[in-house]
Amino acid sequence: MTNLVEIDNLNIRFTGDRTVHAVNDLSLSLGEGEVLGLLGESGSGKSVTLRALMRLLPKKRTQISGSVKVLGQEVLAMDDEALSAFRGQTVSMIFQEPALALDPVYTIGRQIAETVMRHEGKSEREATARALEMLEVVRIPSAKRRLESYPHEMSGGMRQRAMIALALACKPKILLADEPTTALDATVQIQILLLLRELQREFGMSVIFVTHDIGVAIEICDRVAVMYAGQIVEQGALRDIVRTPVHPYARGLLASTIHGAKRGARLETIPGTPPSLDRAPASCSFAPRCSLAQPRCSESLPPNVPVTPDHQARCILADPAVAAT
Repeated sequence: MTNLVEIDNLNIRFTGDRTVHAVNDLSLSLGEGEVLGLLGESGSGKSVTLRALMRLLPKKRTQISGSVKVLGQEVLAMDDEALSAFRGQTVSMIFQEPALALDPVYTIGRQIAETVMRHEGKSEREATARALEMLEVVRIPSAKRRLESYPHEMSGGMRQRAMIALALACKPKILLADEPTTALDATVQIQILLLLRELQREFGMSVIFVTHDIGVAIEICDRVAVMYAGQIVEQGALRDIVRTPVHPYARGLLASTIHGAKRGARLETIPGTPPSLDRAPASCSFAPRCSLAQPRCSESLPPNVPVTPDHQARCILADPAVAAT
């Protein structure tokens, strides 16, 4: 499988009154036609990673090192002109809250048409026709009438569909989805997930899908990378992560769900709270919350151990010799 995205040793720091080490030594790849899920609780660095891939982080307060390559091009080295062409046409993004991402003073049709005119040089008439086509693709009822609707005139589910239409208007090769179903009720959520999966196959896109819900990841992802405190602690094929998780944090996430739980039974939880990110990790960040922690876990950073050729975990328990002791 050809990799469209290759992230190598990515580090992201936010400076100000204090330094926040948001992403630490992150390496990740995205294959052609693949849906990769970034899974983890709030504050683990998932959305920051997506925004770094799009170069949307504030320049003055952000320090980035490492490499982010998309289709062989180094994104971190792009000038403003190349970056403008890159966004929307090569990589596009669905934001978590469309009510904030969509411009409230322009109609939905105008916003989609402007994107098409900017990136493809289409006339206004052609771009408007494309906008109508995209609203129909995402199954918005009365699509022609909705071209003239403003974001506030649409429900949450319809706004999310409009956001998807905008993101796909220029047929990008890579789609970044930042928890696109979090603000929706359960019925609409599954509709959006099924729609995204169908459109991903129809357009042949590669997708990075951010979520904190393992149930959502199971519905849409081919491969999963579990993030904790700015690091990927485990990654592999979805079936491997779900059936045989190795890292205690990944096990905790899988256990902390109501799916399959018996009525009246106490739900499992992960004790403690995530660590402060005011310094780069010098040892296992999860050790203070881990029931399987050993003294060596607090002495140095655990290695990234291959469990199988397509499954790795950053934990000493992934080493068979250590796990047997």
